[in-house]
Amino acid sequence: MKTYSYLTMTFIVLATVITGCKDQGENSNGALTSNAAERVYVEPGKFDEFYAFLSGGFSGQLAVYGIPSGRLLKVVPVFSQDPEKAYGYNEETKPMLNTTHGFIPWDDTHHPDMSQTKGVLDGRWVFMNGNNTPRIARVDLTTFETAEIIEIPNSAGNHSSSFVTENTEYVIAGTRFAVPIPQKDMPIKDYKGNFKASLSFLSVDQESGEMDLSFQIRLPGFAYDLVHPGRDKSHGWVFITTYNTEEAHTLLEVNASQNDKDFIAAVNWKKAEEYIKQGKFKTEKAEYAHNIYDEDTHMATSTIKNEVRVLDASELPGLVYFLPTPKSPHGCDVDPTGEYIVGNGKLSADLTVHSFTKMLDAIENKKFDGEAYNIPILNFEDVLGGTVKQPGLGPLHTEFDGKGNAYTTFFISSEVVKWKLGTWEILDRKPTYYSPGHLSIPGGNSRKPWGKYLLAMNKITKDRYLPTGPEVSQSAQLYDITGEKMELLSDFPTIGEPHYASMVPAELIQSKSKKIYRLDENKHPYATTSDANVKVEREGNEVHVYMTMIRSHLNPDNIEGVKVGDKVYFHLTNLEQDYDVPHGFAVIGAENSELLVMPGETETTVWYPKKVGVWPFYCTDFCSALHQEMSGYIRVSPADSNTELTWSLGD
Repeated sequence: MKTYSYLTMTFIVLATVITGCKDQGENSNGALTSNAAERVYVEPGKFDEFYAFLSGGFSGQLAVYGIPSGRLLKVVPVFSQDPEKAYGYNEETKPMLNTTHGFIPWDDTHHPDMSQTKGVLDGRWVFMNGNNTPRIARVDLTTFETAEIIEIPNSAGNHSSSFVTENTEYVIAGTRFAVPIPQKDMPIKDYKGNFKASLSFLSVDQESGEMDLSFQIRLPGFAYDLVHPGRDKSHGWVFITTYNTEEAHTLLEVNASQNDKDFIAAVNWKKAEEYIKQGKFKTEKAEYAHNIYDEDTHMATSTIKNEVRVLDASELPGLVYFLPTPKSPHGCDVDPTGEYIVGNGKLSADLTVHSFTKMLDAIENKKFDGEAYNIPILNFEDVLGGTVKQPGLGPLHTEFDGKGNAYTTFFISSEVVKWKLGTWEILDRKPTYYSPGHLSIPGGNSRKPWGKYLLAMNKITKDRYLPTGPEVSQSAQLYDITGEKMELLSDFPTIGEPHYASMVPAELIQSKSKKIYRLDENKHPYATTSDANVKVEREGNEVHVYMTMIRSHLNPDNIEGVKVGDKVYFHLTNLEQDYDVPHGFAVIGAENSELLVMPGETETTVWYPKKVGVWPFYCTDFCSALHQEMSGYIRVSPADSNTELTWSLGD
């Protein structure tokens, strides 16, 4: 056993400290030298600078984070039931999840995109796609609640959505899977030439935000992957990547990767509007659900619509052109000037950048290289704006900082690469942990990026967090992009699998956030806006309880005369008019979820009493020092009982 003198031990410790300090100094990402922790720290009582709206992926939700802190602020239920908020469980919001396939309480969310004014994100609404059962949702950013969902007919795999044009004229939805249109029983081997795709344009009312399926463009049966509308000089166009131009239907990882180039489809939606005005569309039968939540009545309605206007790209000149793009391109991104369209070819060694100016010249001078289903294919060299040579492996998505720089994620080489628009030179690269998909810069998909931060959303997080069984959370990693070199500041786990995110300055949204629902504006048909109107009524085997909630009691809190076999409706109105005082409600044996009722709001839950007894109900949301006392009882008698229906609060 070795022994050391005090002096020797002191020298070893000092040498270790000095070596450690040297290592930190040489590493530009060292926390001690970079003060990264300070730059993401938001002290108690202070607010984050940005909101980040991250898709919840397979959770079917929308997650809201503060940036730079990475604090989770809220999970907004969109396509999936949420027992925390009773979304999809209470009677008011069940219609939001209605489709022509029935009640669908789940979906796969990918691409939140925000409303814009003059090409700048404006903080009014976030639009979100449902990938599995094709749908588009609108989230109202005054309430952070889902206000509308519209089903997309003639579509399957609603992946290439939702993407918003520069003045929120349209929300655009593509389709990942080609299918027979209209649907019919046919052999899958007959895919080529018979399966089709649709690009849907949903118009948006500029006051209410309400959407309408304005028209669809019928396209060849390729797979349509990612969309971005043109901006500034390319306003009026939309660009969408394709793969599987081979029109394969099996073993796609091989059979859909044969062609050297696939396409970016350039779609002239201004031309589409002209064709619509000229009546050059077909009206086709197509059932789809349109679900709207009314903020005044606090209730949703679902309407089934049955037709859609269709423009056929193969029959209408000037509507669609194909830009050849290597190889199996995924992301399709447009820089803030609208000049450059970046095609991120998953299997390409280089990044291909098309020029909008050159595209227009190629169209005008008919520089075509054949056609696909009567749609012109432009010459590759004639539309090429530039090439970023060997930037990394597996490019997926690109965003922009507004200073002439672009940033691209590379899934296979696990990095973010910064490069220069126009010169195509690589300026910087930083590793991610691991395998990033999308990335987001505040305003990075608009005319006006705010820059400052870049958020990389990673698919794999081995060794980043404490283990939680075979699956660990995906991560988002925050980079500072204010300097010449990117700097990793922090990472944090995310809800579900994040795909895209939309980030905007908090000041766009913060001051508009609704704090309460005014009782005097409550138009819910079962609202009880004062204790004087509390009642319990029987209508055959239905019992309607008109109940109020306020700190710290439920009124009524004793109910008798309910019988086994009844259907009991609890209509609960929160009488509070104070910010951040919701109340909850749950009753034993309920087959749905609790209710969470905001101040001034009314919600309804249904309870089926199946057993004789006296059963408690209570407030589930801690609201005051006497929260535990905010409870009551409901007596359930046998089905043939003559027990009188009574209710009370106190003696």
